[in-house]
Amino acid sequence: MNAIGFEAPGGPEVLAIGQTDLPKVRPDDVLIKVAFAGVNRPDCIQRAGHYPAPPGASPILGLEVAGEIVAVGNEVPPEMIGQSVAALTPGGGYAQYCAAPWQHCLPVPADMDLKAAAALPETLFTVWHNVFERGLARDGERLLVHGGTSGIGTMAIMLAKAFDIEVIVTCGDEAKCEAARNVGADLAINYKETDFVEAVKEHTGGAGVNIVLDMVSGDYVPRNLQCLAEDGRHVTIAVLGGAKAELFMPMVMMRRLTLTGSTLRPRSDAFKAALADEIAANVWPLFTNGELSPIMDQTFPLAEAAAAHARMEAGEHIGKIVLEVDYG
Repeated sequence: MNAIGFEAPGGPEVLAIGQTDLPKVRPDDVLIKVAFAGVNRPDCIQRAGHYPAPPGASPILGLEVAGEIVAVGNEVPPEMIGQSVAALTPGGGYAQYCAAPWQHCLPVPADMDLKAAAALPETLFTVWHNVFERGLARDGERLLVHGGTSGIGTMAIMLAKAFDIEVIVTCGDEAKCEAARNVGADLAINYKETDFVEAVKEHTGGAGVNIVLDMVSGDYVPRNLQCLAEDGRHVTIAVLGGAKAELFMPMVMMRRLTLTGSTLRPRSDAFKAALADEIAANVWPLFTNGELSPIMDQTFPLAEAAAAHARMEAGEHIGKIVLEVDYG
């Protein structure tokens, strides 16, 4: 099969299409003929040599796909063959065929766009777990999200608004602020021109937000804590701005703040299966019935994965970047 690989870590230019063996299908796996694969920030970090695949996972990039199941392991319901699914994958998505645990798949109905379906699993699983499970979000609360027009950011806006949560986001320019407002953000702050801590205080009348979804970390963390209301929750999912933060712990104690975070990829198959069940019951119907749909940026042919990575790392994208797989 055709797949994207790289001989040594580096910039986007190291990515190239080549031939490799079909993935091995474990007893609880399905083999998916990939129509589209989502591009995510962890793919870029792995390509750069800073995020190795977990033991046993495919070294091929790609954490989410959509396509048709063409083969199944001996512990998988055989009726899944021929079904269209979106899947959270342990790796291997940038290829014509990808193996994934069957319990990490979500059904894609005939009237749902496979391209949109491929853009959902990684951000949907991440946001649902971190905002609603770890962050304990509930209706009537306020959420602050950094990177409001990223794949994670746009997903967080949509899900929060679907559950009656007020959303404040930060973005790097006015065009992105406007895009975030169009997605549903109640307030979009241009962090290059405005101190987001002061803007949050002004918007909330000093009350603050209940949850911060943080992808920056570093020196953003103490500023995020200043934005939190009493009993607020700070959830870290990436450290793009630095791995260390200096905190004033008496504030954490006096305001009863919770600091948590997670990474999804290293979690067990059983955990991801349980998370998929939660999503199937609570959120997936909002996408299959058309009430919600992912914000899409650009689609690139699989062979142009390098250009897709360059676009993501330039920070120009609004929403999800996907790769389209060709069988011609």
